[in-house]
Amino acid sequence: MAFHAPRKTAQIAMENGEKKVHLPLTTTIILGFLAGAFISFGFLLDIRVTGNLPEEIWGSMSALIGGAVFPVGLVFVLIAGGELLTGNMMAVATARFAGKIKTIHIVKNWSIVTVSNFIGSIFVAYFFGHYLGLTETGAYLERTVAIAEHKVDASFSEAFVSGIGANWLVCLAVWLCYSADDVAGKILGIWFPIMAFVAIGFQHVVANMFVIPAAIFAGYFSWWEYVVNFVAVFLGNAVGGAIFVGLFYWMAYLREKV
Repeated sequence: MAFHAPRKTAQIAMENGEKKVHLPLTTTIILGFLAGAFISFGFLLDIRVTGNLPEEIWGSMSALIGGAVFPVGLVFVLIAGGELLTGNMMAVATARFAGKIKTIHIVKNWSIVTVSNFIGSIFVAYFFGHYLGLTETGAYLERTVAIAEHKVDASFSEAFVSGIGANWLVCLAVWLCYSADDVAGKILGIWFPIMAFVAIGFQHVVANMFVIPAAIFAGYFSWWEYVVNFVAVFLGNAVGGAIFVGLFYWMAYLREKV
């Protein structure tokens, strides 16, 4: 499996970030909707696979199993095509650090992609989770509510720090995907960082767009609790992606040496 050296990968990330902010508006909205839906499919698969695994028998292995199936969502995003907020937090920021775009481009791109990711996530949560009952029956409801409760019960600072960890790993998955030349290499690069973030239990703003509303549609929690969680995790994800991956690798590989 051919792959690029880190310096070349940094160049690819910067170029992709520049391309993203110049996509037509309708393209960004469509790809954003799809990305939100794809990540939700991964989370829904996690719930359906692990919902019937008794904790007293499986213990933390259920988290590992859920983490092992969740990455299909990001595989869809990066290979089939999608605009995912958390990946853009790294790629678009890298282009900004390199001086290829302006700050207003970041604001516009992140805003449009956030809204379209939310619509895609809510679509899956309502129609597949609520209407079909895939997150609202028996053990699957218990699993959905337990996951959502863990997220909304975290304090603002806890959710923020958890968000840093989540997008540090998610953006490393995107970075490794950029480094590979073939589909098998891209899937392998995506799989393990995403499995790690899910198994650890870090908070991802787009994944939360699915699981917390799914619990709300089932009659648990409030939209205000979700909004507070959203703000904390959004900010943490922005730091994890833009700073811990985008800025650090720009400094290491793209910054003009002085």
